[in-house]
Amino acid sequence: MAVKSLIINPGSTSTKLGVFEDETLLFEETLRHSTEEIAQYDSIFAQKDFRKNIILSFLKDKGVDVKSFNVIVGRGGMLKPIPGGTYAVTDALLEDLKVGVQGQHASNLGGILAREIADEIGVPSYIVDPVVVDELMPISRYSGVPELPRKSVFHALNQKAVAKRYAKESGKAYESLNLIVVHMGGGVSVGAHEKGKVVDIFNALDGDGAFSPERAGGVPSGALIKMCFSGNYSESEVYKKIVGNGGFNAYLGTNDMRNVNKMIDEGDDHAYEVREAFIMQVAKDIGSMACVLNGKVDQIIVTGGIAYNETVVNKIKERAGFIAPFTVYPGEDELLALAQGALRVLNGEEKVMEY
Repeated sequence: MAVKSLIINPGSTSTKLGVFEDETLLFEETLRHSTEEIAQYDSIFAQKDFRKNIILSFLKDKGVDVKSFNVIVGRGGMLKPIPGGTYAVTDALLEDLKVGVQGQHASNLGGILAREIADEIGVPSYIVDPVVVDELMPISRYSGVPELPRKSVFHALNQKAVAKRYAKESGKAYESLNLIVVHMGGGVSVGAHEKGKVVDIFNALDGDGAFSPERAGGVPSGALIKMCFSGNYSESEVYKKIVGNGGFNAYLGTNDMRNVNKMIDEGDDHAYEVREAFIMQVAKDIGSMACVLNGKVDQIIVTGGIAYNETVVNKIKERAGFIAPFTVYPGEDELLALAQGALRVLNGEEKVMEY
């Protein structure tokens, strides 16, 4: 019997829904919320009933009986650091989503909405591989400054999904493989997956590694300190240079690789140089993770929106292809990844994780 699932992925001004039977998408929809609608609420949690009513109303209009679902799955939010996996939305997990133990973000609503709807129809509720997945080995946390330990913040949902997809297609267990996974989207994360755990990662939000369309990645520390104390910028202005206005945005005024390619095609040498620098930095990150895995790398997996760009991918292969073969899974399908996480538990492939 097919498992019918409702997938809920809240964003700051939208709620993306997916309805699946097993891994088959029946339909998906992005429900948009105006700035004025969101502005009525003084917290993320206060939006719960507003978003829930919109979801239930949409399903009713589509002729979908909410009681027909076997499971409800929400996007994981800013919880405390946890190992990867599919988690039941327990009372403890629910409480930490409500208070936002590592910050307030719309994704916190995913598990909250999943639990409330699931409880009303008597089915399980789960979250899968939130961005706070932390499987770092102890030595990966050292930065050189005790007060500034390295943190695990990355595209855990997509990285884990494509790693498990590769393992399944290869007829091998994810836990038997050493993989380097490269996610290239608005942010870039490169992770070392050793026998089923992401033992080292470049902080994809505001810390390490290659610059990306919107983020600066690792920058010269001394120069950053001088910038912070120059008196020319507020804390928020400096942070915006690192997250949001960094990377391609800073150099070229765009966060879209397609625009960068167009500039290059029109003869823009600076755009070409920026792209080449990006490619080299991603390749350097891959090389770093190869060292983490002692050079024993079964496969390098490239994913995310930029993975659609064959020129970029081929140039990364030219620099890092000596390390291991490449597999490319362009884009990211978060709704499917969430559905697959629930299926693995319901089909007995994985044990449900307890928060």
